[in-house]
Amino acid sequence: MIGPPGAGKTMLAKRIPTILPPLTFDEAIQTTKIHSVAGVLEAGTGLVGTRPFRAPHHTISNAGLIGGGAVPRPGEVSLAHNGLLFLDELPEFQRNVLEVLRQPVEEGTVTIARAAMSLTFPARFMLAAAMNPCPCGFFNDPSRECTCTPPMIQRYVSKISGPLLDRIDIHIDMPAVKYTELRQEAGGEGSTEIRGRVVRARDRQVERYQGEKIYSNAQMSPRQLRKYCNISADCERLLESAMTRLGLSARAHDRILKVSRTIADLDGAESISTTHISEAIQYRSRDRSYWT
Repeated sequence: MIGPPGAGKTMLAKRIPTILPPLTFDEAIQTTKIHSVAGVLEAGTGLVGTRPFRAPHHTISNAGLIGGGAVPRPGEVSLAHNGLLFLDELPEFQRNVLEVLRQPVEEGTVTIARAAMSLTFPARFMLAAAMNPCPCGFFNDPSRECTCTPPMIQRYVSKISGPLLDRIDIHIDMPAVKYTELRQEAGGEGSTEIRGRVVRARDRQVERYQGEKIYSNAQMSPRQLRKYCNISADCERLLESAMTRLGLSARAHDRILKVSRTIADLDGAESISTTHISEAIQYRSRDRSYWT
């Protein structure tokens, strides 16, 4: 999420766990084991019943984020297993700290090797990140003037490397909230209604992947992607055009298909249409105004 200060990026990130499906029994056991090993499970607590939400400060070290120490213990990526890891003010994190996120984001595990032992911790989490578009926070803001020079903006956003950005499926602009919108009566869907739609989409995915040892679209392998994400000729042309025009990578191609499959599931559609492909492509192209 990219937007000026006060646009609601942090508030939205904190609401994401409220619309996620409830923990399954197996997920609750996994999460409880990790929290117990890390020593963060409260005394007398049974199974962890809610999805974890972890929001480490930007001064965190490699070991704090990934795990480590003389006797290796889980880091924030493992404590967020089956839940949400939120990184606020993303460019403020040290670049070497962000780069170690590549393996857990891609593989869902993190391996810590020491002379005496090598340990692998689970780390399958949803990554959410928020940042300002520039140091002052008002680049592209229609109501306030940006005081940053182009080199300042470029240095700021370049702290997020291309390979890491490529692993983030959805990039969205978060414009400042207008006064009239801020003061109007609440409208739209509540978290309960949204969660119901998400749970129905997850149920479709669980049914689709029976026997595949996965339970969500994000976990599909390349072979499963070809099997479950067949698209029409019109979708093929649209995706090919976007890949060529935006210079997207093979990883982005796979992730666009996974996101479009999820959008179709949320719509209750059996097959992926051009509307679903278009929306998924749009989520990959919004960052271009900042990183080009």
